[in-house]
Amino acid sequence: MLKLVNIKKKFNDKTVLDGINLEIEKGSIVSMLGPSGSGKTTLLNIILGLIPMDDGKIFFDDEDFTNIPMKNRGFNIVFQDYALFPNLNAYKNIIYSMKNNTDFVSKDELDSIIETLELTPHLKKRIEQLSGGQKQRVALARTLVTKPRILLLDEPLSALDGVIKETIKERIKLITKQYNLTTIIVTHDPEEALTMSDKVLIINDGLVSQYGTPKEIIETPQNSFIEEFILRQLKIKKDNIYDLFGECYA
Repeated sequence: MLKLVNIKKKFNDKTVLDGINLEIEKGSIVSMLGPSGSGKTTLLNIILGLIPMDDGKIFFDDEDFTNIPMKNRGFNIVFQDYALFPNLNAYKNIIYSMKNNTDFVSKDELDSIIETLELTPHLKKRIEQLSGGQKQRVALARTLVTKPRILLLDEPLSALDGVIKETIKERIKLITKQYNLTTIIVTHDPEEALTMSDKVLIINDGLVSQYGTPKEIIETPQNSFIEEFILRQLKIKKDNIYDLFGECYA
């Protein structure tokens, strides 16, 4: 569904992406995982169309999207800080993009999204009255009403913890399956990437270190960086990885 071919990007004299190749199947969740400065957020912004690439091609459903502007791609993003309008309540934030746009969801579809994300009790609340998890769900609903071809999530769980974090994780997976929605997630957290995704793209210094299923990455890391990065971030012994990510083998 989405194919990236030899994506390259420099900022001044620094190479940020150096020949990224990637194919993402329709309806799947793919996480882009890597340390700070690895190039994952830059790649997300290139897919969105927010910043130009220096070289390479982007194809969507076999159509060349390389020079198609962001507003015409039909991709949509939930930013890390949610970017909600503080002067509008939760419901008005959700429907903001729907005004005078018949390409977006119907009233029944809107109600279904609100119900799925369990936002009904919170629709009249001001943004400042919402918890972090509720803000995340409002931002997700506001994006879903636009019927995105691809859903992009920038560090969606970074501001959350505990039960709220696990709840949002399950909601994202539920939404993806329910709407057969291709979803790309940027994260620096191996646990998030390995437990949420069908495939994980690990980027280091602008290069693809490995692209595979969580099981493949856990069982057969392709280089020492991957193994050390995952172990260091999780702060556990290698023997315990299989216990923590048992669901990857279901």
